[in-house]
Amino acid sequence: MDRAGRLTVGEALQRASLRLRKAGLEQPRDEAEILLAHLLGWSRLKLFLERSSELPAGSGAAFSAAVERRARHEPLAYITGEKEFYGLPFAVSPAVLIPRPETELLIDAVLEWARKREGKITGVDLGCGSGNLAVTLAYHLPEATFCAVDLSSEALELAKANALRHGVHERVCFVKGDFRQAPAFPQPLLRFNLIVSNPPYVERGELEELPATICNYEPLLALDGGPDGLAAYRGILAALPRYLERPGLMALEIGSGQGSALLALCRELDLFHQLDLLRDYRSLPRIITGLF
Repeated sequence: MDRAGRLTVGEALQRASLRLRKAGLEQPRDEAEILLAHLLGWSRLKLFLERSSELPAGSGAAFSAAVERRARHEPLAYITGEKEFYGLPFAVSPAVLIPRPETELLIDAVLEWARKREGKITGVDLGCGSGNLAVTLAYHLPEATFCAVDLSSEALELAKANALRHGVHERVCFVKGDFRQAPAFPQPLLRFNLIVSNPPYVERGELEELPATICNYEPLLALDGGPDGLAAYRGILAALPRYLERPGLMALEIGSGQGSALLALCRELDLFHQLDLLRDYRSLPRIITGLF
């Protein structure tokens, strides 16, 4: 029996916290608790209540391995296999970008638009990843139907699992393809009055400057926005006329410094009668919306 297996819960958490602090993580105790709670299938409250109890047999080595992964700056969500988004748990893996709090602003914008709208909503999520946009919107808009498009088969399988988990799988279809071209949407979902996307928008030359927890682990396909970070947006905007159904809404997440450039690209198309930039929690432009 290994030494770690004889530690109490409190001792194991203390050791893990010290290891993560030395690795430079900002919230070592919180992360240690999240890892151990996930491993044991306990709540963090139960960890506290059982802090004087010995770790369950065989869990010490697994906990140490998880802590070492995090100490190497592997994202916590990839270790636990889960990330919360807009109050819902989503399965994630290195095949998909980890959902961010900033992206929740896009959900807010769409739900506000939907509350004022009459008629059925047919939406498409371009580059769906884990499906967090399409699945969350379908969950909150029970009359709406969605298509979720991604080039990655692994991402689509994960998104399907998340749709099933949240009971919206009958209203979300999944399409493998390049969203910058003309995906083969199934009948009757050929035209849409809601277009959402969190496309890759990091400038290629800045990819190596990203934190190690991002550039070393998250998928390049979901990050690389081309030389100027706008390649995916140009593709999306060029494809839009093929499947727009008016009146409707486009809502895209953007890089914090891309607002002016994207407003200019949208205005060139003359598709929208209103364009807005929505700011995030740091007052940086984060979402562009266009009414068409």
